[in-house]
Amino acid sequence: MRHSSTAVAVRHGRLAARSARGPLFRLIAAAVAVVVVSAGAVTAYAVGDTLHSLKPAIHLVSASGKTIAPPTVGAESGAVNILLAGTDTRTDQGGQFSTADELAGSSGAGNNDVTMVLHLSADHQHATVISIPRDLMAPIPSCPTSNGPTSAVSSGQFNTTLSIGGLSCVVLAAQQLTGLTIPYAAEISFDGVIAMSNAVGGVTVCLASAVTDPYVGLDLPAGEQTLVGAQALAFVRSRHGVGDGSDLGRISDQQLFLSALLRKATSAGVLSNPLTLYGLAKSATANIQLSDTLDSPTTLVSIALALKNVPLTDFVFVQYPSMTDPDDVNRVVPEPTGVAALQQALTTDSPIQLTGTTGSATEAAPSTAAPTATTVPTPAATGSTPAPTSTTAATPAPTSTAVALPSDVTGQTAAEQTCTKGN
Repeated sequence: MRHSSTAVAVRHGRLAARSARGPLFRLIAAAVAVVVVSAGAVTAYAVGDTLHSLKPAIHLVSASGKTIAPPTVGAESGAVNILLAGTDTRTDQGGQFSTADELAGSSGAGNNDVTMVLHLSADHQHATVISIPRDLMAPIPSCPTSNGPTSAVSSGQFNTTLSIGGLSCVVLAAQQLTGLTIPYAAEISFDGVIAMSNAVGGVTVCLASAVTDPYVGLDLPAGEQTLVGAQALAFVRSRHGVGDGSDLGRISDQQLFLSALLRKATSAGVLSNPLTLYGLAKSATANIQLSDTLDSPTTLVSIALALKNVPLTDFVFVQYPSMTDPDDVNRVVPEPTGVAALQQALTTDSPIQLTGTTGSATEAAPSTAAPTATTVPTPAATGSTPAPTSTTAATPAPTSTAVALPSDVTGQTAAEQTCTKGN
């Protein structure tokens, strides 16, 4: 992401890589899968078996220690806010993490090195997914734990909130950053990335240039690539191989992948194949741990039904507005103007209008790039020769209710086809 008010070329997070970006897409894909499951695309047995795969729920509490009661959410009314925390733990994550490289470098406790907040509007016409950078330095509130409340800090690294106070602490910190009340949450780890990509027959992504990252074992030539299995996991985890090598660049690359996954998961070929849907839902639900406000089958199906009618053009991925930390060029801090605009959109339930780039690691695919200037005749006085006027086709103007984000806030819609830029 481009940072405000700095001339310093920064590469955030160029420390020992330790994050688990791949798993973040599973809950979103699970929601898509449950949508079609609930719509009757597979048998009742498949629904039951899929939901049976869910892991034990995590008790979600508020700052005062009270259990958070989920609001009534149906397919026809009600906003939905869900937090997804991707943990970097390697505990019980299988043999693919047994090597001596960065994939094995975890204590097992896990940080929330991927955090996304999904906001679905009350009218179910638009959805926003906010990626909160792992290296964001921001206030961390007091969090309730079994050993008593933790101490609030004025500035802490956001990705430590999971290890500080569990999933509830991540939710509380994210609520401060977004201005939203978040009653639903899920903790996600490595397992399932390979199964998910296999379940949909691979995810096709565009590479503007070759991507090579020895840290995750990735070596892909430029052009369209269909990623399955371990290769898909390596792609969404890669930091050294994309953009400027920063964590912010990796976020834009993940948004590209998520958009491609959503397009694939909602395509006719997947929606019309019950076995594919079943495999997709089973792979997702077997590898997430939901909050106890979210683990009811009725709640899952209700939310999924609310999500299913959001057009891909109105499903927006956005990076939380940030700029270089003046105290540490390897960290970022909230950027006030962008944060104010984003919070306004979220708290007023308004759609957002992106005006910036897709991110430092991605660019518009050639077939979807903005058209060049075209000549349009301008009406002229009678008897005179029409005078041509050059006009350049522009991004459609935002609706009267949309909130335009500053141009240094990056993101893309799920409908946009973007390409990864290799490092």
